[in-house]
Amino acid sequence: MKEKDLLAELAAYLYACSNSETGRTPSERELAEHFSVSRGQIRETLAILEAMRIVERRAKSGIYLTTHQASVEAMALFAKAGVPLDPIQIYETVELRKIHEIKAAELACSRATDENFERLRGILAASEARLAAGEGLARQDRDFHLEIVRATQNSVFHKICSIYYVMGERRLPIYFNDPARGQRSHAEHLQIFDALVRRDGNLAQALMSAHLQGAESYWKGLIAGGEEATKALEKA
Repeated sequence: MKEKDLLAELAAYLYACSNSETGRTPSERELAEHFSVSRGQIRETLAILEAMRIVERRAKSGIYLTTHQASVEAMALFAKAGVPLDPIQIYETVELRKIHEIKAAELACSRATDENFERLRGILAASEARLAAGEGLARQDRDFHLEIVRATQNSVFHKICSIYYVMGERRLPIYFNDPARGQRSHAEHLQIFDALVRRDGNLAQALMSAHLQGAESYWKGLIAGGEEATKALEKA
């Protein structure tokens, strides 16, 4: 089994099999038997999960799940492995993404290159084609926003914001399941793009803020929408 596959699968398995009261998980030996790998491989993978604050290994006691202390990278790993995130964490992530991307829009106005603009034009063209075919914009929405972050020419900024989209990979298709929402989002993308081309940082920030307010309100509404809505959010 590849190291990356084992990391995600082990995280999901520990989450599913941990004791609901104590957080204790199966032992190294049991985990090695379950995944048909050596205890050394399990130990190395657990070390990574411990560094991500997903588990804690206690001497003479065992392995314990500590997801409430998990890092942002750990939350992305959980999302990729299909482990449901806490609804409040989802909303907080959307809120943080909004803060970062508003700043990205401002920086992109002064730093974007011709190559960035060309890629944005290509993404917008692909969005139009998908809308015409009655298809969702989950991938194009991600690509548009991350290209703006890329246009800041700050690679660390791009890596941080990319994590948000890994965490939202399963939820974006749900958000764009509504055709009207896709049309509205694309129209707003066009306005943001025009502000970027004109190098108008203040306008780009304002447009990005208004654009992301829709997503923030959507997830906030789900969280406040009662038990059924919360269950739907947890499955997302």
